[in-house]
Amino acid sequence: MKKVIQGGILVNEHKQFKADLVIDGDRIAAILPEAPTEGCEIIHAEGCYVLPGVIDDQVHFREPGLTHKGNIAEGSRAAAAGGVTSFMDMPNVLPPTTTRALLEEKQNIAARNSVVNYSFYLGATKDNIDEIRRVDTRTTCGIKVFMGASTGNLLVDDLQALERIFAESPLLIATHCEDTPTINRNLALYKEKYGDDIPPACHPLIRSREACLKSSSLAVSLARKYGSRLHLLHLSTADELSLLNWGNLPEKRITGEVCVHHLWFNDSAYLAKGNFVKWNPAIKTEADRLALLEALNQGILDVIATDHAPHTIAEKSGAYTKAASGGPMVQHSLVTMLELAERGALTIEKVVQGMCHAPALLFGIEGRGFLREGYKADLCIVRRNTWTVTKDNILYQCGWSPLEGETFHHEVRTTLVNGNIVYDNGVFPAGIHGEMLTFSKNA
Repeated sequence: MKKVIQGGILVNEHKQFKADLVIDGDRIAAILPEAPTEGCEIIHAEGCYVLPGVIDDQVHFREPGLTHKGNIAEGSRAAAAGGVTSFMDMPNVLPPTTTRALLEEKQNIAARNSVVNYSFYLGATKDNIDEIRRVDTRTTCGIKVFMGASTGNLLVDDLQALERIFAESPLLIATHCEDTPTINRNLALYKEKYGDDIPPACHPLIRSREACLKSSSLAVSLARKYGSRLHLLHLSTADELSLLNWGNLPEKRITGEVCVHHLWFNDSAYLAKGNFVKWNPAIKTEADRLALLEALNQGILDVIATDHAPHTIAEKSGAYTKAASGGPMVQHSLVTMLELAERGALTIEKVVQGMCHAPALLFGIEGRGFLREGYKADLCIVRRNTWTVTKDNILYQCGWSPLEGETFHHEVRTTLVNGNIVYDNGVFPAGIHGEMLTFSKNA
């Protein structure tokens, strides 16, 4: 049976307009001023926004090996409740996803358990260039390179190894850029002063703007040298924006991502929330936050993502030097950005561009990211409603959110993936699974 989403305000390709959206199977069949409804399932959307499903290009769903924090099933449900219909998951799990066999293992887990669409990065190491060369470019979103402090064997700080990756990768290279020697020197200074009781407010001084810029500059120089597709993840400073240029996707060879927490918080948050807003890269100043928003508005920054990274409350508590970095965001990313739009920081059309259109164009995702006839019916319906984030409405397995106590004026009512309702007013219909993303232009 066809579905008709009736009477909503569609936000798509820099426009808002009232229309009905007809879904036939897993695809958008028509977008009409007024669609015929006989024999169709009607989904009422009067007074609501109808948006393309969010594509989050950076999550850490912690499976396999770290499932005490989260997993693909739980993470994908939280994503669906937040209007996220596709995710790209990072390789820093146990064991790290550094071979094609381990990549396939994660794809199989997602095929069984994810309610939204999925893809996974292959992690780069100093010595897995053969795996990188032979990766399936049609089903793999990119190569993740940790060019700064990381765990296990995922840190690539050897210039010769980096040169080979940038020269030979058949896929987009996504980088975490923080210079480890700079961080280590800063940390030693603060440990000498405070011991293990370093105030969390020192985090952006330890994981400093200099550490970010030095590493990002190296990544950009390598990408320019070898003509690589480079995607700079979670940029956090005004300084790094000088490395990017305005341009249209997908033609841009060097692109930038900004995360929701770097757009929402500034360094004053450490005083109230402590280690619970400890991320890598660190939240920086209000001037940096405003510069990132302006770069997004100007088209210098391309993608808005979450870097969703759940940790248990115990792992986030205690001394700064022991507390894990990262936080859960995927359930609340869209409503947070819509709140920034409510405050006039950007338009809803810009939110949709950064969270839906840009990831699809940048990664070359086939048939998703837009409300277009013939495209997959990945979308969400957002209604206006005032509500507050509390522990009672958090869906994360880890049981907390850095946004607890924040009040928002929009909420995701319904999410559809491949034409199927996967979330509706707090309910997750049983038996629905997402699909593996495929890519047509990725290098």
